[in-house]
Amino acid sequence: MEYVHQLNPNDGATLAPGVSTSFGIAVAGERIHVGMVNKARGTGSKLHQHPNEQFNLVMRGTLMGEINGVEFKAPTGSVIHIPANTPHSIIADPEDEDVIFYVSKDTSAEITHADPIDGKADGARFESGFEES
Repeated sequence: MEYVHQLNPNDGATLAPGVSTSFGIAVAGERIHVGMVNKARGTGSKLHQHPNEQFNLVMRGTLMGEINGVEFKAPTGSVIHIPANTPHSIIADPEDEDVIFYVSKDTSAEITHADPIDGKADGARFESGFEES
């Protein structure tokens, strides 16, 4: 049915290869992208930005990182707001479990669009002890 979509965060693909470990599935309407995302603990995105405004609803675990230089920690039930064109880096807290979150972005760019601040899509962020194997 065109109006109902299954969003299993274990299906899909890496959403911003070379920038983030976020893995999930998304659908797009005319003005909004939505998705369910899985982020393994101790991993996440390097500092990047995108033209989309974004909201993340943490459904399991804890996300942490920085938005525009301000550090944050967002446990289950929190909503994170990332204004358009704002530098940010988000990881799944290494002291908690893998994270599942619901993401919503406007369609000013693809949901997978991420511009690394250092200009290099050379890998996601891995905390010490959680390096890619």
